[in-house]
Amino acid sequence: MKNTDPADNGQAPENPALFELSEEGMAGLLRYGVAKSYPARSVVIHENDDSDCLYVILEGRVKVYGSNDDGKEFVFGTVGPGDYFGEMVLDGGPRSTSVMALEDCRFLVVPRHRVDELLELYPRFARDLITRLIRRVRQLTETTMNLAYQDVYGRFVHFLNANAVKEGERTFVSERLTQADIAARIGGSREMVSRIMTDLTAGGYIATTSKRIEICRRLPARW
Repeated sequence: MKNTDPADNGQAPENPALFELSEEGMAGLLRYGVAKSYPARSVVIHENDDSDCLYVILEGRVKVYGSNDDGKEFVFGTVGPGDYFGEMVLDGGPRSTSVMALEDCRFLVVPRHRVDELLELYPRFARDLITRLIRRVRQLTETTMNLAYQDVYGRFVHFLNANAVKEGERTFVSERLTQADIAARIGGSREMVSRIMTDLTAGGYIATTSKRIEICRRLPARW
């Protein structure tokens, strides 16, 4: 089959790969969708909605989550500029999760039939999509294993270590999160997270400033 990916043929850079958001890349992407803005706290898609489009994040961050009939949430993760959500559009099935804007956001909304076109015309886009889907499956597998085999404290420690970033000589969790946010991310209650954080703070293991958690020293294996 003839290769029709302009990026692979050395032609002008109109590559719509989602990891390339240069002016040239954006020009290519905009031919396949429409840019839309959403204010912070707005729900962009709802669980069980029809899957009719793919969203490319141009600005802002979103959380991907599920909720039960009582309104309890479990957050699968957050994604930001250059990434996407709504990949269930590929099989046309209903949305498996909900997505909320954490801040003012701008997306490129690509309808399903244009996604199919992108997959056929741009092998680099297809490879990128497959790679990201595999990564998300691995993350979901790890999350499931943690929920099955670790207690809330173990999941809390795993979450902190997985999201820690170095800033000079200090180590912080990259996001600003409330106790309720953390509880939703690890599958625990806010009350349990509060107790764990209080004890770790008293022991000098963590410190919290402006909703940022600093890891001051190695966290104990058991609580």
